[in-house]
Amino acid sequence: MILGTISHFPDFDANSDAETLYNAMKGFGSNKEAILDLITSRSNAQRQEIRSAYKSLYGKDLIDDLKYELTGKFERLIVSLMRPPAYHDAKEIKDAIKGTGTNEKCLIEVLASRTNQQIHGLVEAYKDAYGRDIEGDVIGDTSGHFKKMLIVLLQGTREEDDVVSEDLVVEDAQELYAAGEERWGTDEAKFIMILGNRSVTHLQLVFDEYEKIAEKSIEESIKSELSGDFERLMLAVVQCIRSVPMFFAKCLYKSMKGLGTDDNRLIRIMISRSEIDMLDIRECFRLRYEKSLHSMIQDDTSGEYKRTLLNLCGGDDDLAGEFFPEAAQIAYKMWEISAMTKITLRGTIFPAANFDPASDSQALRKAMKGFGTDEDAIINIVAQRSNAQRQEIRQAFKSLLGRNLMADLKSELSKNLCRLILGLMMTPAEFDAKMMKKAMEGAGTDEHALIEILVTRSNQQIHEMNAAYEEVYKKSLEDDIKSDTSGHFLRILVSLVQGAREEGPADMDRAREDAQALADACNDDSSEMEMKFMSILCTRSFPHLRRVFQEFVRCTNKDVELIIKKEMSGDVKNAMFAIGRHHTRFKIKPALLLCRPFGNGGNVLMNRAVPQGLGTDDRALIRIMVSRSECDLFNIRKEFKESHEASLHEFIQGDTSGDYRKTLLMLCGGED
Repeated sequence: MILGTISHFPDFDANSDAETLYNAMKGFGSNKEAILDLITSRSNAQRQEIRSAYKSLYGKDLIDDLKYELTGKFERLIVSLMRPPAYHDAKEIKDAIKGTGTNEKCLIEVLASRTNQQIHGLVEAYKDAYGRDIEGDVIGDTSGHFKKMLIVLLQGTREEDDVVSEDLVVEDAQELYAAGEERWGTDEAKFIMILGNRSVTHLQLVFDEYEKIAEKSIEESIKSELSGDFERLMLAVVQCIRSVPMFFAKCLYKSMKGLGTDDNRLIRIMISRSEIDMLDIRECFRLRYEKSLHSMIQDDTSGEYKRTLLNLCGGDDDLAGEFFPEAAQIAYKMWEISAMTKITLRGTIFPAANFDPASDSQALRKAMKGFGTDEDAIINIVAQRSNAQRQEIRQAFKSLLGRNLMADLKSELSKNLCRLILGLMMTPAEFDAKMMKKAMEGAGTDEHALIEILVTRSNQQIHEMNAAYEEVYKKSLEDDIKSDTSGHFLRILVSLVQGAREEGPADMDRAREDAQALADACNDDSSEMEMKFMSILCTRSFPHLRRVFQEFVRCTNKDVELIIKKEMSGDVKNAMFAIGRHHTRFKIKPALLLCRPFGNGGNVLMNRAVPQGLGTDDRALIRIMVSRSECDLFNIRKEFKESHEASLHEFIQGDTSGDYRKTLLMLCGGED
């Protein structure tokens, strides 16, 4: 089956094509459209024939002429398309290691993703093009375990896929566990040997076995045990073992998101995968980012450069269209991984050692007494105590000093620092209740805050929040929700605020029934469809919903999140989307709801909190940092770095200031 978007052109005539290109570049100016249309409709093998015919007919090198006639990114893209794949890879590696700096991303991407045959072709092409040994050049430009793994990959000696030993699967999984999680320090050599040499099929089985032993994914262990470029390389290898198309979908997204475009990376991937698996990459891209690769290229590039990339992309995918068979298998397998993986959640704030609430109370009183306020002293105490310890401090402050600590802090601090410190001093239930009240008071409603809180809290947390709300505001949270929202969105929130979601593991027979019910509902009118989705998504346990969404792929060959996005709208869509993301999506935990696309279009909760150049949503930022600091903020940091290629610490550092920033950075817990 052809999974590329570029294939052999029928009725191909190399001489005729060479003449067309010659005429397109003859005289004053050049016919860029004719050039790009011809080159992107021929396979690479046919382009090589055109190069030979061009030299025979005109005594000139086609690539030299293209370089002369074209400019900028368009020239780079067209010229790169004219090189044989192995020589294109060789040039990418050469460019990555020449000069004063090294492009580690390029080395990782190319060497982690290529087959043995492609690696051998790359090594030979490098030697032919540059008269040098690629291994020697890589050794001279890299170091440590990163260098060792690159050299292993450059051998192109990974076992073929028919090499699988059942006994060795368990042994390799146990050895990886013993080399990392089970010991003090990490035996990097064992990771290199196993991940660099075993076959793809064998390693997929090893990763499944590893999760049973370690109760966490191999990716999580690599993130906790390794660091720097070596960590990024090993993660890339694992991702390619799991799914090469998904690996490249992630790389393409990272190349275009944010304020600038990594054009070298974008060009490299679009060229190298256009004849191999671009159709699957498109599906994986749509699966993960809820938008087509075509639309992202359309928005992020321009001119003939854009037209050429879109030709390589090969088409715009209907958001709710069916998967290609291979992509459906990937989606089904990812839900399987999601259902099997146990995630270790880690906060960034822990109980202080040698804690003395009386001493802390006295220190806080001293910091607020007299002229001026010692904000540093307040921050250093409040941001370095667990919430339970802060409640002891509140009680001791009243018992020893006869004063209300919250009132004193409110009178001494101001603006965002005041809101942040007071939020930290509340119990989690009090804080959630206050955030819900803030989301509904005034002229407008912060629907995103309502969704975020109700979707991410456990039944017990919701019950405690309800009690705190009634105690403080003398009315029920449910009543306020009913007076502030309407329609199906109101019904969803009322269902969630009951805190009655089922708990426990999935029931596979019932999951198949639920998946079929959701599939059947897709044929109903929008109101009935939304009610059926609500009845299942708002009540079933999250482990059960993982299996429901997995079986939905089997029933419909479609993705449930894309159905939600296509068929629903407004706050109902946002709420259903958030439930689908929370605890379900491809090993996504609560952390990912906070830093993944959510809501209408490309909104990102943490992006809304810490955007680049557009102002900061401080209420969202405070809400997230306070509520997750003892739950999973460490996980959020890791996911944030992977999604944004910049750390949460860096975002906070650049978008906030003063004592407010200092407190946030202490809660963040470190730079990744």
